[in-house]
Amino acid sequence: MPPAEPQTPTTKISRRFTTSSPGSASSASNTLSINQTIRDGETIVSSQQSFELGFFSPSNTSLNRYLGIWYKQLATGTVVWVANRETPIRNTSGELTLTPGGLLVLHDSSNGQIIWSSSSNSTFSSTTKIGNNVVARLMDDSNFMVIRDGDNQDDYIWQSFDHPGNTLMPVMKFGRNLKRGVVTNYTSWKSDEDPSQGEFMIYMDFNGLPQIFQKKGDVIQYRLGSWNGVQYTGSTNNHPNPTYRNWYYMDANEVSAVFELINRSVLTKLTLTPEGNMGQWNWNSRTRGWFLYSSMTTDSCERYALCGVYGVCDIAQSPNCGCLRGFTPKRPGQWEMADWSNGCEREIALDCGVGEGFRRYSFVKVPDTRGSWFDRNISLEECRMKCSSQCNCTAYAALDIKKGSGCLIWFNELADMRTLPNNGQDIYIRMSAAELEKDKKGSRSKKKLWAILIPVSLGLLILCLIIIMKTKKKKFKAQGRSDSNAEKDDFDLPLFSLSTLIVATDNFSMNNKLGEGGFGPVYKGFLENGVEIAVKRLSTASTQGDEEFKNEAIFISKLQHRNLVKILGYCAKGTEKLLVYEFMPNSSLDLLLFEGTKRIITWSQRFHIINGIARGLLYLHQDSHLRIIHRDLKAANILLDHEMNPKISDFGLARRFGGNETETNTIRVVGTYGYMAPEYAGDGIFSTKSDVFSFGVLVLEIISGKKNRQFLCETYNHNLVGHAWRLYKEGKSLELADKSLIESSDMQVLRLIHIALLCVQHNPEDRPDMSMVVLMLSSDRRLPEPKQPGFYIEVDKFGPENTSSMQTQISDSYVTFTHVAPK
Repeated sequence: MPPAEPQTPTTKISRRFTTSSPGSASSASNTLSINQTIRDGETIVSSQQSFELGFFSPSNTSLNRYLGIWYKQLATGTVVWVANRETPIRNTSGELTLTPGGLLVLHDSSNGQIIWSSSSNSTFSSTTKIGNNVVARLMDDSNFMVIRDGDNQDDYIWQSFDHPGNTLMPVMKFGRNLKRGVVTNYTSWKSDEDPSQGEFMIYMDFNGLPQIFQKKGDVIQYRLGSWNGVQYTGSTNNHPNPTYRNWYYMDANEVSAVFELINRSVLTKLTLTPEGNMGQWNWNSRTRGWFLYSSMTTDSCERYALCGVYGVCDIAQSPNCGCLRGFTPKRPGQWEMADWSNGCEREIALDCGVGEGFRRYSFVKVPDTRGSWFDRNISLEECRMKCSSQCNCTAYAALDIKKGSGCLIWFNELADMRTLPNNGQDIYIRMSAAELEKDKKGSRSKKKLWAILIPVSLGLLILCLIIIMKTKKKKFKAQGRSDSNAEKDDFDLPLFSLSTLIVATDNFSMNNKLGEGGFGPVYKGFLENGVEIAVKRLSTASTQGDEEFKNEAIFISKLQHRNLVKILGYCAKGTEKLLVYEFMPNSSLDLLLFEGTKRIITWSQRFHIINGIARGLLYLHQDSHLRIIHRDLKAANILLDHEMNPKISDFGLARRFGGNETETNTIRVVGTYGYMAPEYAGDGIFSTKSDVFSFGVLVLEIISGKKNRQFLCETYNHNLVGHAWRLYKEGKSLELADKSLIESSDMQVLRLIHIALLCVQHNPEDRPDMSMVVLMLSSDRRLPEPKQPGFYIEVDKFGPENTSSMQTQISDSYVTFTHVAPK
C-alpha cells in the first residue's frame, strides 16, 4: 500500500515582541552587522518581506524557544529552518550576535550559556581573513548568510542553506560541495511540536554513481536513484511541470541537485514530515493553506529492493514482484508466500566463456548504483566492449539517455528494479551463451513464420480489396451516394490544418505531452492568438480507430453542457486524425486523486465535482437530444478546469440510444476494468444504468482517495466497492473517507457513500437513474436501503473455504479494456 498522505506541516508561531534598543537589529532590516544583537521578540525581515528570522515556539503551549526562519506574509508562520533544533532555550532570554570574527552566536542571556553557534558547522577557519564589511543577511529566498563583503554573496563565510532541517527550498543545493567541505542532508522533525532530528533522512550517497536515498534510522526505505540526463532514474512521473524543473550538477568540486522555480509566483517547498513522507507542497492563496502537489513515494513498488536481486516490481501486475527473463526465484516456496526478499538467480550460470553477451531489458528503473563505475566521455558501444572484457561486469547502461552516451557499469548483483512504462530506460544485462541462444532460436522461428505469413496475407489482402471494391460499386449504383445518408461523416466543427497543430504543439514535443489513453497521446499547445488547447492525436497503435474518432467529434460537437468538455475543432489529413479541445489546467481527476501529482482536494471541492459529474450524466441520459450512454466513465475521463469544475470527456466509446430504447447489447464489450457494470462485463448488455454503476464507483473513489482497481482489503480480499459495502453493513462507513477530509460534514459523507452504494447494486433495476441521483444529492429525503453490489466477493475471516463465488461471472464476450496512463 502507498504511504499515508502527510499532513500539512504548518507550525504555529508564538512570539514576544519588545521595543528595539540601541545596538539591536531593527525589525525593518534584513541585516545584522558586527556586534549587533537580535533578542527574543525582535526580528530580521527579508527585503521583500517574504521571510522573517527570530525566536519562536512550535506551539502556543510550548515553553521551548528556537531561533528560526518562517514565512512572514503568505503562509505566515510556516517554519523553513531552525538553528538550535537540538538545544532549545527554556525561557525568553535568547540573543543572537554576529561577532567580529564572523561567527553567529546564540546564547541564553540569563546565564550566559552558548546554545548554538555557526562555528560548529562552518567552513570558516581562524586563518580566514575577515574584513570590516562582514554582515549576516536574510535573503529573499530564505537563506541566512554571513557575507565577508556585504555586497558579494558569492564570498560568504556561512549560510543556512548548507545546514538544512526538514525543508528544501527552491535554489537550495542538495549534495556535496568538495571545495567548502559541505554535505547536505535533510532530516525530519521528531514531531510537529519538536524540531529536533527525527527518524527519517533524505541523503545523497556518493559510492559509485551518486544517487538519492531515503532511510529510517539505518534502514533504506526508498531510492530516487541517479540522474540520467533527463530525470532521476526512480522518478515515476516525467510529465513537464509548469511550476519547477530539476537540475543536477557534477564536476570536480561539486555534486548537487537543485529544483528551480519556473513560475516564481508559486509558493512551494519540499518537506520531509515526521512520518517520513517527502512531498512538494504548494500554497493556495484562496484557501490560505498548503496542499500536497506531489509525493516522492506513490506505490508499493517504491519500497527499496522489494523484489530482491534480479527481481523486478511491476505495480500493474499481481503479485507485484517477478523475475527478469532468464532468472528464477531463489526460494520458490517463500516467493509463493509473497516473501520476495531473497530475489532471483540465473537459470543458466555465467562462466565467462565464449558467446556470453547482453540481453536488453527496456522501460526499467536501473538498479542501485552503489559500487558501480561510470564514464561520461565514452560511447555506449565502448561501454559494451568494456563490460564484455571484464568477467565480473554484470550489466551496463547509458549514463545520459538524452544524448544516448556515457557509460554506467555494474559489478555486483542487481537490486531495486521496477518497470516504468513511461519513464524507464534500457539496461543491458550479461547473459550466458546458452541463454542468448534462446533469443536467436526465437528470432529464427519468427523469421520463418513471417516468410509464410507475408505471402498469404498479401493474397488475402488483395482478395479483400477486390470484394470491397465490387461491394462499393454495387452500393453506389443502388443508393446513388445519397448525401442524406452522410450525416455521420459531417463534423459540425472548425477544421484545423495539420501545420497549425504542429506549430501549436511544437511538433508534438514530448515536453508538451499531457498523457495518453486508449485513443492516443494528448498534447498541450498554444494557438497563434494565445489560446491554450489540448490536442488528442490518434495513435497508430491505438485500439480505437475511425469509428471512435467520428463518435468523439460528432457527439461532443452536438452536446453543450457546462459539465462536458468543449471541443474546438478537428483535423483529418491522411493517417493523421486529431481532435482539439479546450485546455483543462487542473488536468484529470485521477492525477489529483491517485497519481504522482496527488494533492489534497477539500471536501467542498469533492462534493462540487460529484455534483457536476451527476448533472453532466443526467444531461447525456435525459436532457440532450441525442441521449448518450458514455460507457467509459472513470476518473481519468473527468477533466477539471481552473475552478475545479468537472468536465466529462472521451466520447469515443459512447453510444446513442433511440427514443424508446431502454437497453441493448453488444458482442464487443469496451470500457475500463473496475468501472464496468456486471451485466455489461458479463453479457454485453448496456443501458443508462451501466453509467450509473460507473458513477457509483467513481463517487467511492472520490470520497476515499483510493482506486477501485488497485485497492485490496487484505483481511477480506475486497476491492473498494466490497470494502465500502462491508463497512456500511458494520456501521463504519466513515472509515472509508480520505483522512484529509478534516473539514467535511460526517452526515454529508455518509449520505454520499449511501448514494454510491445504491448506484453500484448488482441488479440494474435496483439502481436509481441519474435524475433520481441528482435529486438525492440536492435534498435530505430518506434514502432506500442498498442491496449487495455487483462484483462483490464475500470472504470469511477464518478461511477460504467459506468464500462465496462472485455474483457475476465474466462471459466469453469479446472484451476490450481501455486505460489512461498519464506521464
